[in-house]
Amino acid sequence: MIRLGITGGIGSGKSYVARLLSDELGVPVFDCDAQAKRLSDEDPLIREALTRLVGPHVYDCGRLVRPVLAAYLFQSEEHAAQVNAIIHPAVHAHFLRWQQEHEGQPLVALESAILYESGFNRFVDRILFVRASEPLRIQRAMQRDGASRQQIEQRISRQHAQLYEPLADYVIDNEAATRAELLSQLRLLLQDALAPRVVDDRATTPQQDA
Repeated sequence: MIRLGITGGIGSGKSYVARLLSDELGVPVFDCDAQAKRLSDEDPLIREALTRLVGPHVYDCGRLVRPVLAAYLFQSEEHAAQVNAIIHPAVHAHFLRWQQEHEGQPLVALESAILYESGFNRFVDRILFVRASEPLRIQRAMQRDGASRQQIEQRISRQHAQLYEPLADYVIDNEAATRAELLSQLRLLLQDALAPRVVDDRATTPQQDA
């Protein structure tokens, strides 16, 4: 099984690319953000830890009050690290169980906006980076989230997406690509990812004297 990590900056369209992989090309996709939200509501250990960290007002009738958590998280990098230390290990464990449920699949994918920050890069074999210009990403995120330009720019400043593109095995340009063009890029990506890799034994076998 090949495990493909999907990442990119806010507003890059990585979720759309992940949906194309899942809905059009039949690749199982694990959505880290969706699973983190679900576990934050349902996992009693996470609920207990966040309540101790932030206060009882972070939950209301058993449901996470996300604006309260976001306000705490974005106060400082230390707060963000504290929250992530509670949620990320639970998502990691869930992904490993999900992966076992898909044994036999030639390729599965994992979508995460913070692939490296969360440590999820250690759980994948190849990485796909979805690229788009910052002005377009800001526009998309403002429309999607109903947020101000300043709020989106603050979120972007906390990401380090530009550092991760050179580390990717594949890059998809989602600046102005049509659905058909994205699917074409994804089919080529899958063809390459699933191609047998030839191992050159000369690189690992000591040379013998003639």
